[in-house]
Amino acid sequence: MLAVKNLRVEFGPRVIFKNLTFSIGEKERIAFAGHNGAGKSTLMKCIGGALQPNGGEITKPKHFRIGYLPQEGIHIKGISLYDEAESAFAETKEIQNKIDRYAAELEKLDPRSAPFSDLLEKIGELELLLDGHDPARMKPRIESILSGLGFKKSDLDRDCGEFSGGWQMRIAMAKLFLAEPEILLLDEPTNHLDIGAQRFMESYLHSYKGAIILISHDRSMMDGLTTRTIAFHHGRAEEFTGNYSSYETQLKERQDTLRKQKVAQDREIAKTEQFINRFRAQANKASQVQSRIKQLAKIERIQIDAEDAVMSFRFPDPPASTHLVAKLEKAAQQYGDLTVFRDLDLEVTRGEKIAIVGPNGAGKSTFCRMITGEEAPSSGQHNLGPKSLPSFFNQNHADELDPDLTIIETVEQIATRGAAMSARDVLGCFLFKGDDVFKKIGVLSGGERSRVALVRMLVRPANFLILDEPTNHLDMQSQDILQRALIDYPGTLLIVSHNRHFLDPIVQKTMEFRPNEDPRTFAGNLTYYLDKTEADEKAAKGQTRQTSSSPTGPKPKTKGPQLNAKERRKREAAIREKRNKVLKPLKAQFEILEKEIAELEETQTTTSARLESPEIIADAERLREVTNTYDKAAKKLETAYSQWETISGQLEALEAELGGE
Repeated sequence: MLAVKNLRVEFGPRVIFKNLTFSIGEKERIAFAGHNGAGKSTLMKCIGGALQPNGGEITKPKHFRIGYLPQEGIHIKGISLYDEAESAFAETKEIQNKIDRYAAELEKLDPRSAPFSDLLEKIGELELLLDGHDPARMKPRIESILSGLGFKKSDLDRDCGEFSGGWQMRIAMAKLFLAEPEILLLDEPTNHLDIGAQRFMESYLHSYKGAIILISHDRSMMDGLTTRTIAFHHGRAEEFTGNYSSYETQLKERQDTLRKQKVAQDREIAKTEQFINRFRAQANKASQVQSRIKQLAKIERIQIDAEDAVMSFRFPDPPASTHLVAKLEKAAQQYGDLTVFRDLDLEVTRGEKIAIVGPNGAGKSTFCRMITGEEAPSSGQHNLGPKSLPSFFNQNHADELDPDLTIIETVEQIATRGAAMSARDVLGCFLFKGDDVFKKIGVLSGGERSRVALVRMLVRPANFLILDEPTNHLDMQSQDILQRALIDYPGTLLIVSHNRHFLDPIVQKTMEFRPNEDPRTFAGNLTYYLDKTEADEKAAKGQTRQTSSSPTGPKPKTKGPQLNAKERRKREAAIREKRNKVLKPLKAQFEILEKEIAELEETQTTTSARLESPEIIADAERLREVTNTYDKAAKKLETAYSQWETISGQLEALEAELGGE
């Protein structure tokens, strides 16, 4: 479908990759893996057309569309949200405009003339083409995808320029989903999504008809979606079958095998060199020595890349706290006419580790500022324990760093002797290595400043940590370092994140914020919360289906002219005939469809569980089979839901017309 041949990209003296060759097949799900700066985003930009490579070529079929979502840098203004989303259907609209223009011209022509016939034929061809685009689905699809990504109906007429950077990325994502290009390139798509939008995106991608290339530091999403990994390491790219966890297992096995091969090769080389040195001066061994020298020259030496140093970070020992760390009583927060929440009662006790989740705008950040004491409630009370020492990581803190200080100076300002590692070592854990630590804060990107702010917070002794999306700009290795440190952290922790793989081993409780509703608490980690809410949604959906398909209570009788006995019998016979010929078969079809939906939902649940099985992940062929099964079930389920809605409406209309059973 798309081929990359001998691609080369370099920035000055640094070669990012060279002679890179691979192909992308139809409906493939590919992950780009590797540490930050290894070349993942660079290659994606080349494929998406945003960057011209220094050599090689990228070939694709004619009329082949590639959709590219970068990490950041998108800003749209001067057009309404709905119109911008609708522009994804530019081809459909162009066909409709042509039909309208031709129809206007047709009215000016003589129906008996040849030009009239030719134009009529063109209109017929265009209408046939338009049917394939299904224009009737445009509006509901636009509204469905925008809603799934978190936009409200009231947002549709707003100018795109009114939305913040994170919402701008959602607009771009919605437009790509609506356009349905043959290849979808997504660079860190979860960075700006809350948990609801992330679940919608993952569900959408599972049933996507085209190919997908994904860069992400969300291991759960990569494991559940991708079936092939291209990894960048030390200027090379290697291919692996399976998802991200499978890639890590295979990479370790390859490295272990390579080390063993190098040991064996080194042993053979040493023996050959020993023979050469021993018999070099003997004339009767001259031919054998020369043969060994030539043999040695032909050997392709196995090179083992220097492994990245594996660091471990440990928080400074926090001061002891009292049992009650923080408390809110009847707390409310209001900004003008906007009420974020009211009557919030909460106690945070020593050692608790709680995940904070919910859609953007539901009050998560407001809650974090209140619980730390940075912001007072508009009513009610907030109290910190007498020995509580909070430390709050907020993305906005990155903007408050002194631009004239270097990275190392910024961190050493607040580093303490109690830290288990030096400030420079901790910076190394979070991607600042070598001379990077001497860069001025003023020249750093937004993501780099956020990481510096995170390191500043981590090296400061505190017994109450509040972290707001700490993994957004961390690669997998840095996430693992932070995760291990938080698991061992003996203090109290509140963490806003939707990264399931990162959160699950850390937290024991999940707190969900929802707009205009009281927060809910779940006694489990993020996976437990997601499973519980999904089960509740399915139960509610099943109840809705049951209610709509089995209306209760008698239908109101309509008044009309009185019928005589003969006419009444004739009408009743017609109703019985229609009930037997139309209603009864439709009900039977409805029952079969509900049974099919239940079976497909069960298949999807079972298959989803199998996709997380280590045995399946380790076996590329079985992983591919299970992934295909999941995708097929998802597609069938989408069709079944659509049919259910149609038949349900037909049943209601017929039962109303026939006056019930």
